[in-house]
Amino acid sequence: MTIPAPRVAASALRAGRGVALAGAAAAAYWFIVRPWHFRWGATAAEVSRRWPGDDLVARPRTRAVRAVAIEAPPSGIWPWIMQVGRDRGGFYSYTWLENLIGADIRNVYRLIPGLGDRQPGDTVWMGPEDRFGGQARMVVASVVPERAMVLVLPGDAQRVAAEGRAREGVWSFVLDRVAENQTRLVMLSLGAEVASPSRRTADLLFWEPAHFIMERRMMLTIKRLAEEPSAISAPRPPACESP
Repeated sequence: MTIPAPRVAASALRAGRGVALAGAAAAAYWFIVRPWHFRWGATAAEVSRRWPGDDLVARPRTRAVRAVAIEAPPSGIWPWIMQVGRDRGGFYSYTWLENLIGADIRNVYRLIPGLGDRQPGDTVWMGPEDRFGGQARMVVASVVPERAMVLVLPGDAQRVAAEGRAREGVWSFVLDRVAENQTRLVMLSLGAEVASPSRRTADLLFWEPAHFIMERRMMLTIKRLAEEPSAISAPRPPACESP
């Protein structure tokens, strides 16, 4: 049976519109949304500035610098950063999303007594030790109390200690004091120097936006916890909406 020409033309038109819309959406994400979330909350000066961890990756494939202003001195924020990790206080983010992939996170919205500072070589668990081949973790590359904690992936830990270089990426928590009672929490994320096409695609379509969503929530929760002493005993995460 021959399909009438008008129906063929209509189908072709719909297909063309679909392709055009998909192309427009992809272009909008690549040129507008992605650059925005790669520098969410950060000033132009903060984006161009070198932060702790920048020196470890010579040619990062991607670089994200995000920031939020906190009305507290570094001493009031640092303990919350030291609690980051499944093995401590969690990640102060969307628990249901973290646990959707089996991370089994239990966020703690109070300071846990006696934890102490992380030390270089410490493991920061991102998930259970008995899942994901025991690789759901990062390793502390460096710590400067009340200033910065730099994390690297396990495969880079020995390389950083021996050569001062990381190839698989960096995740840094930095406190930049700008006034007596105001600090900028700056998060630096550096992508691996080399990645396979499949890894690049997965990063672009899933891991980059997912990391932004989770990291933004974590930053805003740390901000609220540091600014509001009453939030320390809150059983649920405080509402956080603005940078």
